[in-house]
Amino acid sequence: MNVLRDQVLEHLIRERLQLQMGRRAGVEIGNEELNQAIVRMAAANKLSPAQFEQQLRQDGMNLRQFKHRLRKEMIVSRVQKGSVNRRINVSEQEVDNFLASQEGKFWISPDYQLGHILINLSPTADDATVAATKAKIDGIYQQLQQGTDFRELAIANSNGQMALKGGDLGWRKTSQLPSLLAEAVPKLKKGEVSQPIRSDAGYHLLKLYNQRGGEETIIEQSKVRHILVKPSAILSDTEAQQKIEQIREQLVNGGDFNELAKLHSEDIGSMLSGGDLGWSTPGQFVPEFESTMQATAVGDISAPFRSQFGWHILKVDERRQQDFTDKVIRNQASNIIRKRRFEEELQNWLQEIRDEAYVEIKLKAEEAATETPMEES
Repeated sequence: MNVLRDQVLEHLIRERLQLQMGRRAGVEIGNEELNQAIVRMAAANKLSPAQFEQQLRQDGMNLRQFKHRLRKEMIVSRVQKGSVNRRINVSEQEVDNFLASQEGKFWISPDYQLGHILINLSPTADDATVAATKAKIDGIYQQLQQGTDFRELAIANSNGQMALKGGDLGWRKTSQLPSLLAEAVPKLKKGEVSQPIRSDAGYHLLKLYNQRGGEETIIEQSKVRHILVKPSAILSDTEAQQKIEQIREQLVNGGDFNELAKLHSEDIGSMLSGGDLGWSTPGQFVPEFESTMQATAVGDISAPFRSQFGWHILKVDERRQQDFTDKVIRNQASNIIRKRRFEEELQNWLQEIRDEAYVEIKLKAEEAATETPMEES
């Protein structure tokens, strides 16, 4: 019983320490974010919000109590992610090693959603049987080319293990298929059916329903520059808007963007380079900036717009289509490695914050199982 009590105490102490860290860092979970989390939880359990609340009552908890507990869990989770992820560094060499491993190669290979029809044929079949079987698979192939449903033909004709399910193989990687079929799959386009494939088992037809991964990730990038004017104690929001409008008028009348940015912009990071923000990727900027950037033609200067930082105008210098396939793959591999290290590093971090904290535990005999007053120096 003492062991259980000590475990509960340690859990409560660590939770309290993390909540205190969250408060000091200004971590807050608003009501809207909390309610959205509850809606997602209800949906994941295939319950309406009302049914979810009813289930809570059956479990001896009301919605207010559940929200209180969930808010604490979300704060703790955010503190853990922020604190632990900073401790995890994944080198380029580690990413290279992962991608070169068998596991890495399996992970980066595409997934294919496939349909399969097999017409059995014995390796020792005579010429007449081979010809009849070939004629049958060719006839099925022709029906498919004319629009007949693949699943219906699989149920009616296939000798494959998944025939009664319309030949559905689900999602497969090529490494999970016999080599003859694995060679055919990457050549198919979505919705396409392979030519009949001969193997020792007979004749096969494959249909590619869908594909995940293995495709190029082409991203449109914009090269943009901007000027920012911030409202302040001596410059009202209206005055800031008027100032940015005056700057835009100078630009429209032939003013030099570089010089005006250096003179007027309050974005310290870009003002010295004439407001140049370099090549951007989708999601890099706040929504107001993103939407204005996408709506502005190359060479044009946007109308003034407001973001959380102040009043902006921007100019799009260039646009390009860039292949980010390799970068996306490497980022995903890095995330896999990071996630694997997270749990181990989390335990180390929890032990460190516990060791660094002085905690005074006061327990009354009758409260030992439920109360844990404590003070942290």
